[in-house]
Parts: sequence; structure tokens; C-alpha cells
Amino acid sequence: MAETKNQQGFVFSGKKRSSTGQDGDDDFIVANKKSMLSTGLPSMWEDPAAALASARHEFGEHGGVNMSIEASATFTVMEPETMRRMFAGELGPDRDFFIYSRHFNPTVLNLGRQMAALEGTEAAYCTASGMSAISSVLLQLCSSGGHMVASRTLYGGTHALLTHFLPRACNITTTFVDINDHEMVKNAMVEGQTKVLYFESMSNPTLTVANIPELSRIAHDKGVTVVVDNTFSPMVLSPARLGADVVVHSISKFISGGADIIAGAVCGPANLVNSMMDLQHGALMLLGPTMNAKVAFELSERIPHLGLRMKEHCHRAMVYATKIKKLGLNVIYPGLEDHPQHELLKSMANKEYGFGGLLCIDMETEEKANRLMNHLQNCTQFGFMAVSLGYYETLMSCSGSSTSSELNDEEQALAGISPGLVRISVGFVGTLAQKWSQFEKAFSRLQDSGLYKN
Repeated sequence: MAETKNQQGFVFSGKKRSSTGQDGDDDFIVANKKSMLSTGLPSMWEDPAAALASARHEFGEHGGVNMSIEASATFTVMEPETMRRMFAGELGPDRDFFIYSRHFNPTVLNLGRQMAALEGTEAAYCTASGMSAISSVLLQLCSSGGHMVASRTLYGGTHALLTHFLPRACNITTTFVDINDHEMVKNAMVEGQTKVLYFESMSNPTLTVANIPELSRIAHDKGVTVVVDNTFSPMVLSPARLGADVVVHSISKFISGGADIIAGAVCGPANLVNSMMDLQHGALMLLGPTMNAKVAFELSERIPHLGLRMKEHCHRAMVYATKIKKLGLNVIYPGLEDHPQHELLKSMANKEYGFGGLLCIDMETEEKANRLMNHLQNCTQFGFMAVSLGYYETLMSCSGSSTSSELNDEEQALAGISPGLVRISVGFVGTLAQKWSQFEKAFSRLQDSGLYKN
């Protein structure tokens, strides 16, 4: 195998190590035991793209510019005593000792370092889905009888987890609040009982922007851990740099960009992420939402150009939102000056990435929403009727009857989800002029049908 090197953030895969450390290659160690998942990032974190460029680059086993895929489920040791020491916690991934890929896998671990760099956290662990990341971190932070406070406007699957599954299976209850009513948030938290404040940085689907610094201050004053879902705004917002304790992602969306992978991530303090991998009490270790190494490799190749993709998603979303508004449609986009949290987002956002890659059009009724989407897909090929987001093609769905359908009518009303709310994830294929022409033609046909009038 190629010799191990660790210079200026470049790390090559190395030879099999002896548990005695006698091979004289201690430069291999990437972190101490306390922070075995640490990124080793410099303390002065300024920008996600800069942080990713500063993170260590993992070369392939034979010096390839891309890292090797460690597809093994299990790993050998050189001496019998080594296995006992690994299970006792004396040797681990920080010194390139691996037991089994449900515990740690080198390829998945490297993706975790990239995610930690992206979010500016000490550590990260990547999972098989976004929901497994969310459920694992909440179960690690809350025990039976515990209490959480959460935004009433959440992805439908998360809302169902908090409303139905956790109370039934784990005796963990949640109080839902208007995340922009800070007094309501404060009053809902019970000091000594409430363990987590959970919200989305940019809410699904209403695109409400949370005041992350103020909400974090309120929660921390009561000893509550802040968990933020940043799926809608990677690169745009960095919640951990704004005061949040933990950041979760559905990597399936913008970070993947290809609508071909299901994956998630937990980004946060090294002591929390390591505790989630504890052999006796770790939610990730014991629930086993393991990411496949081949998936981790695919994703690690996409993260370096995430910044470029996000800039284009956001640029086009801003252009479309501005033009759609001029057509007289009720458009919701945080980049528009009349959005209630426009100035707030400007104050929190990383520079040059825009205001997000999603916009919403409120058509008031599901019938009108469906008619608009039908014209956009089947008449002019502007986009696809499909759930999910972050794809290079434009995706559209009527949220109330799809990704937010887990909420009942009353819950949807409280969340501000109109029956005719069309969520649009803006893609970047084709030219802007071409795609806008397709939208205009579809809208013109909708008007000609008599179903929609300004």
C-alpha cells in the first residue's frame, strides 16, 4: 500500500497499523480520542466554501486524487490483542483502527469531515437518511419522559415523528410553537424538563426564516439544546456559527443534487457525536442507520461544487420570484423585500450565496395549484411534478396534499400552509430565458382556461 502522509491537510491511505504503535508513523493520527470525529478546522471559520477547501484531502490508496472506497463490512487486525483494545475503546478510528462498518467506516468518516467543515462544527456523522439523522439525535438528547419544543411548521415526516411516534414509543412529548413568536417559544420551555428546541432554518414549505441567534440565546438561557434542520439552505446559512448546537441535514436534497441518493447527517460537538456512537448508549450505534461507503464516496465527490450549484439555484429562484410577482401571482421568496424575514436573512446569510433555491406560489386552492403544475409540466416542460428538492431540474409539489399531508387541516392552518401552496425547487438546466418563457406560456394557458384571474 502507499505510504501514509499527513502534510498541509493532505492524507493518503496507509498501511495496516500495529496496535503497539511501533511502526513509527504517528503522523497518521488525525484526532485524539476525545474528538475522533473532529475536522481539525482552524478556529477562524469564515465561509463554508473556504472551510471545505481548508479541510484535509483524502487521496486514494495508491495515490489517486480521489479517495478509495472502503467497501468492507468488517476489518482485520494484526494482533489478537488489538480487537480487545478496540472494543474497550483504547483504539479507534482516530488511529485508523476499524472494527465494523456500522461503527465507523473510513469512507463514511471522510464524508463526515466534509459535512463538519461545511457547517463549521467540530464533528459530523453521516446516516442512511435525513429522518434517521433527526430521530437519532433527538433520541440521544431526550430520554423517556422528556420534553421538546418545536416549530409548528416542519417537514411532514418530522412533524409526524414528534406528534405521533415519539410520544407513543418513547414517552417524549413536544410543544409546538410559532417559531417567530419568541415569547411563546420562551414560555413553552420548562427549565430542567425541556431538552431540545427544534426548528428548520428555512421552514418547509412556507420559507419562514428562523432567527437562529435569538432562538439559541433563549434556549441556552434555559439549558436547552438547539437542533436546526438546515436542509433548505446549505451554504446560505450556517446555523452552528449563529449559535445552534446541532445541525441536521437530509443530504438527499441540495447536497446530493442528483435526486438519486437517500442520506442524512448530524453535525455538532464532537462529544455529542461520539456519544451517539457509544457501544452501550449511542443512538447511531444501536439503531444502526448506517450509510453505505459507496454512497459516501459519491457524495464526497459532489460537495466540492455545492457552492457553485447553490449560487445558481438561488440566482434563478430570485429571478423567477421577481418575474412571477410582476405577473400578479402571490409568490413567497425570502429574497424579495416584502418577505417578512428578508432583512433577518440578509443579516444571517453567508455572503454571495443568495436567499435559497426554493420559492412558493400560493394559488389558494388545490384545484388551481394542480392546474398550474399540470401546465408547467405537461404543456411547457418548465419542471416536474415530484416531491423532494435540490435537483438540477425544477421540481414542483402542492405541499398540503403531499410532503405536509401528515399534518391535519388544523395543523396546516396553524403552520400557514395554504391548500393551494405550490412549492417549487428551482433547477438550473436550460437557459434562464428559455425556462422563463416556458413559465409564461404555462401561466398564459392557465389564464385562458378561465380558472385564474388577477
